[in-house]
Amino acid sequence: MSSTALLRSLLEQRFPDATPVTHRTAEPVATGIDQLDSILPNGGLPRGRLSVWLPQGGATAILRAACLTVASGGERAAWIDGLGTIAGQFWQEGPILVRPANRKNSLRAAEELLRCGGFSLIVLSGSEPAGTEMVRLSRAAREGGSAFVALTSHTSMASIRLVSKILPHSYSWRRSPFGEPAEACSATVKVRAQSLGWNKATEFSVPVVPFDVRSALEEGLPDRRGLKPIKSVRNPIP
Repeated sequence: MSSTALLRSLLEQRFPDATPVTHRTAEPVATGIDQLDSILPNGGLPRGRLSVWLPQGGATAILRAACLTVASGGERAAWIDGLGTIAGQFWQEGPILVRPANRKNSLRAAEELLRCGGFSLIVLSGSEPAGTEMVRLSRAAREGGSAFVALTSHTSMASIRLVSKILPHSYSWRRSPFGEPAEACSATVKVRAQSLGWNKATEFSVPVVPFDVRSALEEGLPDRRGLKPIKSVRNPIP
């Protein structure tokens, strides 16, 4: 049995109730955000194609919501976290969170998961593919029929290019007893989607949810400054 067939078999055993991905199906993958789906072709991310997202603010939250939408609909979604910046507590049940050890393994994992045809949506972050790597991943997405989104500034081979940013003056604040801004409640994100001869944009509000657990990081994950935590060494008992 080939590695691709073995991976498909393992996925079927792990998720027996999931809807199988129809090979080369034309139906797009809806993100669950109506304003965003309205500017995407046919109402969602195209299957079997590479979409490139330039992360300038709000991309992680939007794509995480898309993964949760896919999983809640009975299909499979995977997020490949190349930098190890997403804590496990921050990730809800449903989508698969993959944390490869290095960039090379991230790209290998993306190619294998795309080629197996077991996922409706796959997101790659923290490991920017370029050159022939983009060609291989695009080909794997076409073979497996998955919607593939890479958070990268390299746009070659991309069928859709998306860029998002948080509008700086759009925050709404919860006030302190003294009437001063104390905690952000929501913000407006602007997303622009582009392709050959096609350009659309939309704006929508997203909630700002505090997550205190991120300050207590899992072992091996970098903190918010991007530094790897130092592992403590216990002194042997004499």
